[in-house]
Amino acid sequence: MDIYGTIGPACADINILTEMFYHGMTGMRLNLSHTGLSDCRVWTDRIQRAAEAAGICPRLLVDLQGPELRIGVIKSPIVLKEERKIVLKPQKESGALEEGTIPVPIQLLSRVKPGQQVLIDDGKLLLTVEEIDKERIFCRVQRGGTLTSRKSISISGVELVLPTLTDSDRKNIREAKKHGVTGVMLPFVRSCQDLQNLRQELTDAGAEELEVFAKIENMDGVRNLQSLLSCADQIVIARGDLGNCMPLWELPAVQAEVAEICTSAGKPFMVVTQMLASMENSKVPTRAEVSDIFQAVSQGASSVMVTGETASGKYPAETVKYLCRTVESAQKYLKNR
Repeated sequence: MDIYGTIGPACADINILTEMFYHGMTGMRLNLSHTGLSDCRVWTDRIQRAAEAAGICPRLLVDLQGPELRIGVIKSPIVLKEERKIVLKPQKESGALEEGTIPVPIQLLSRVKPGQQVLIDDGKLLLTVEEIDKERIFCRVQRGGTLTSRKSISISGVELVLPTLTDSDRKNIREAKKHGVTGVMLPFVRSCQDLQNLRQELTDAGAEELEVFAKIENMDGVRNLQSLLSCADQIVIARGDLGNCMPLWELPAVQAEVAEICTSAGKPFMVVTQMLASMENSKVPTRAEVSDIFQAVSQGASSVMVTGETASGKYPAETVKYLCRTVESAQKYLKNR
């Protein structure tokens, strides 16, 4: 079973990475939503060196931008307080937005309506649309927090038609083999056509041997899952944005359904998002979190992954230790059952 961490400032030290591989980590994810692969040479080199020190041939997955909406660049973090009013505004090519305004993709302006909910950063932040004019969306904060640049944004009940790959994705794909990348994760997969578009881009870049990981993050992906199986090397149950598409209490059933379909078809699948979220600030996970990992293994997952826990959390090596030990315990139980 593959066990992935996510590279970030918290774990980019060569000694920490080596410790993570010694604990049993088999690969790393590199999130390219905020950066380009060519800017990450130091990180990819350290991953290779750390894995070599631990006697492991590492798997390296790059997570593309794909057809995902994100807010623009803001100068400094914005603290969104509950019940405060906030303005969303498409950012033009030139000129800065007024302080406190959130830059958003222009596609949103024509699609939102008063009363709709706006989910930002995998739903950590929640706004309600109150009013719209020709170039601004006025919202009220329902669930607050600190907002930084390039976080995901979605409108409840609204799906926009976006291209499969961005120009940045294409550039990163051309760089992939130089950095030891073994697989490519495509976010917000909607249909087999998205995966075919990615495979064509890989072929054009001379990287057709890289594995394709289809991230299920919207209801189109869930509905079209059967047709995706033949187009992907692995299915990813990405519970962050997927959980924004439904009442959160329905998410476990959708995970179980996707897992069952993949298992029946013999298609490997990964479970990811908030597996050990409390360990971003705690040395010890909750009992519910280790039970969640156990459940993923019991459902037949071929790989599991942590994200912010290792990329920006306080205890990346400890996180991987708990992840690996829980996976081992689950596998032992299933073998002896």
